[in-house]
Amino acid sequence: MMTAHWRLATWAALLSAGCVPTTNLLHPATPSFSGSYAPSSMESNRSAQLRIVTFNIKLGRRIDRAIEVLSSDSLAGADIIALQEVDEVGVERIARALQLNYVYYPGSIHPTDNRYFGPALLSRWPMTKTWKLILPHEGKIRRQRRTATAAILELRGEPVLAYAVHLETQVKISEEKREDQVLTILKDAADFSGPVVIAGDFNSEGIGPFLVRHGYRWLTARVGPSIAFFSWDHIFMRPGGSLQASRAGAVQKVLGASDHRPVWAVVFNSRKVPREWPQQARARSPAS
Repeated sequence: MMTAHWRLATWAALLSAGCVPTTNLLHPATPSFSGSYAPSSMESNRSAQLRIVTFNIKLGRRIDRAIEVLSSDSLAGADIIALQEVDEVGVERIARALQLNYVYYPGSIHPTDNRYFGPALLSRWPMTKTWKLILPHEGKIRRQRRTATAAILELRGEPVLAYAVHLETQVKISEEKREDQVLTILKDAADFSGPVVIAGDFNSEGIGPFLVRHGYRWLTARVGPSIAFFSWDHIFMRPGGSLQASRAGAVQKVLGASDHRPVWAVVFNSRKVPREWPQQARARSPAS
C-alpha cells in the first residue's frame, strides 16, 4: 500500500510540474542580450555563397558539445546560425568560441529549468538592427507564447534579413495556428526588399509547402529527418539578387549535444555554381 501511495504521489508531482505555467516575456524589446566577437576585418568583396545553419540545442544543457558540433566541417564558417532552446549564458559561450556576433531575445522563462528560453541569431557579419517578434497563440497546458529573434545583417555590403524561429509543438496548438505564427513573420518581412532567411525548429514538416506558396524557397526540403523520424528543422529563403542555386544537408553525429540534428544550407550565386557540383545538381539549380 505504501508503494501504491508513493507511485500516486510521484505521478501527481510529475503532472503538476508539467502543468506549471510558463512565464512569458512579451515586452518587444526586453530582455535582450548581444555581443560582438567576430573579427572586424571581414572580406569586403562579395562571395559566391551564403552558408546558413539551424540547430535546436535542447535547453542548452550541453554547450561544450554543441560548440564542437557547430565547429565541424559542414557547419564551420557559417554566415548565419539560428539556435533554439538557448539561454543567455549558452549563446554567449557559443558566440565567443566561434568568434561570431549574436543577438538573443528570450521569449519566456522555461518552467523545467527555470532559465531563459528562446531563439538566437549568430553571424560573422555586423547586425545593424535587431528585434523580438511576438508570435500569436498561447500553447495549451503551459500557456507558453513563442517569439522569433530577427536581425538585419550587413553581409558583404548587402542587407539580409534573418529570423531565428521556434514554433509551438504539435500537441499544444494546431497546424493552422502554426501557419498563423509563420504569417506573422512573413508580414513582418513583407516590406524588406532584400533576401530574407527564416530558419529554425518549426515542429512541422507540413509548414514547408505553406511557405513555398508564399514565395519562399524550401532549401532543406530533401535533407531527411532532423529529430527521430521527423523533419522539423528547416531553412527557408526569399531570394534576392543573384543568390539562387543551393544545396543542403543534416549533420548526423551530434555527440549527445541535442536530440535534434543541425541542418545546413548553402546558397550560391547562380552564375557561380561550384565546378565540383555533380552535373545533375547543377541542372536542378535553382531549386524550388
